[in-house]
Formats: sequence, structure tokens, C-alpha cells
Amino acid sequence: MIRPERQVAGIKWIETERLTAEERQLLQDRYAIDEDIMTYVTDKDESANYVHDINEGDQLFIFLAPYPLDRKNLRYITRPFAILLHKGRLFTFNESGIREVNAAFRDAVDNPEVQNVDAFILEALFSLADSYIPISREASKKRNHLDKMLNQKTKNTDLIALSHLQQTLTFLSSATQINLNLLNRLPRTYFGRDADQDKKDLFEDVQIEAEQVQRMIEIETQVVDRIDHTFNNIANNNLNDTMKFLTIWSLTMAVPTIITGFYGMNVALPLSKMADAWIIVILISITLIVWLLVMLRMRHKI
Repeated sequence: MIRPERQVAGIKWIETERLTAEERQLLQDRYAIDEDIMTYVTDKDESANYVHDINEGDQLFIFLAPYPLDRKNLRYITRPFAILLHKGRLFTFNESGIREVNAAFRDAVDNPEVQNVDAFILEALFSLADSYIPISREASKKRNHLDKMLNQKTKNTDLIALSHLQQTLTFLSSATQINLNLLNRLPRTYFGRDADQDKKDLFEDVQIEAEQVQRMIEIETQVVDRIDHTFNNIANNNLNDTMKFLTIWSLTMAVPTIITGFYGMNVALPLSKMADAWIIVILISITLIVWLLVMLRMRHKI
């Protein structure tokens, strides 16, 4: 989808979302956007980056935003969105239709302090960094709930939910760190060259916010990892206790099986002619079982 051109911060803005093949070709033809650039900005697996084309004067920004697989169950990955400055126009590409990205652009448009395109981009990135905060808070609530449930009774469904939460936080932690690295690099690029004091202040605000968000998610990730490690140890210990019980039970049951197996053979055996020999066999089996349990106890196996 290509939205109609509109003015923002004194420049024409072309906002796009989930482009079709025909729309991509239209952008290339109408605005003379290079095919390589179009491939770059529509790649859903691209990482955060900044590119300045010296010959064309284009500037391309790619950042990672949270992309929901299942908002209700708090399952997220990250997908890129792109901002392109090309021949005096601003292009934005939200190929995954991420609503947090659209909200960040709306916040930048509605901000009365945004007077130029550079401020628009930095304000949008500031809002995008903030979009991770509600997810982190929801993750914290879910982590506390799962911790409470698992302390009461360890269920596979809760362990699976904990692992999904761990995966979400891993994706978000990686994305916020990559975004922060790029934001720290931007002031030293062409985009940050000859920046006035207002722009420097915006750079600092965005970097501080992104750093705080990254640290928040990193801490949450570490807590969830430790909880997961703890309950994995508990589950492994419970499994060991179960296997230990089954092993001892198998050993004790092997004793009467061996003895009765001998008397099942069609050969002459001691006591085979006695009418009450089965009682003696049972007593022998019980004696051997008790002896086996005592030996295991003495060797601290039970």
C-alpha cells in the first residue's frame, strides 16, 4: 500500500506498507528509486543499518521493531522497517505492517517540536524505542505469574510458556542492542555531520532512551533465564528421583522373577516335590528382596 503524498517537517513524505510487486515497480518508475534499494528496504530479514550513497546523496536507515506472532500469549520476534531520504523526499517502508512503527511515525508527525526531517526521523526512533517498554512490562507480569504457578506445581504447559517468554525476550534483547549500536554510530556518520545543538540534544535523548530500554529488557531476560534454569534443575531432579524409584523397583521385582523362573523349568529341582514349597519360595524371595534393599541403603543408593 502506498499512501498519498503529504508534507511533514517541510518535506514530502511517501508512506508505504506491505508493498505489492506492482507497487514496488511503481515507486521505482515514479521516483527513480534503484532496484537494489527497493530490494534492501523490503527485505524482512534485514538487520539494522545506515547507508549513505555519496553519488546519489541518498540516506537509508533500517531499524528493528517488535513484530507480534501472538500478542495474547506475548510471543514476539523482530522485523525491520526502513526510512529513505531520496531526492528531497522522505520514504518509509513498513513491510510487516507493524503497528508500533505506524504509531512512532504518528507521534513524530504530531510532535510540535519537529521542524525538519532529521528531527522527524529521530523523534520516530525515540517513539520506536519506547514501544518495547509495554512489551517488557507485560513480560515481567507473565514471568511473575509463571513463577508462581511453577512454584505450586510444575506443569509442562507452564514450562513451555516460560520457554516462549524466554525466546521473545531473547529476540527483543538482541534487537534493542543492535538498534542501540546503530544509534551510537549515527552521530559519526553523514547524518550526524555538522549537527546543531538541537540535533545533538535529540541524538542524546534517543541514545539514552534506547540504552534504558535495552538495559530493561536485558535484565528481564536474565531473570527469566535464571528462573528457567532453576525449574529445569527441579524437573531434572524429579526425573532422577523417578528413575531411581523405577530402577529399585525393577531390581526387587527381578528377584522373584528369577526364582520362579527356575521352578518353571521342566527339570527336577529342590523342594519341587513338597506340597507347600511355594511358601518357601515366597519366603526366599522376600528374604533376598529385604537383603537387596538393606545393601542399597547401606551404600546410600536409596
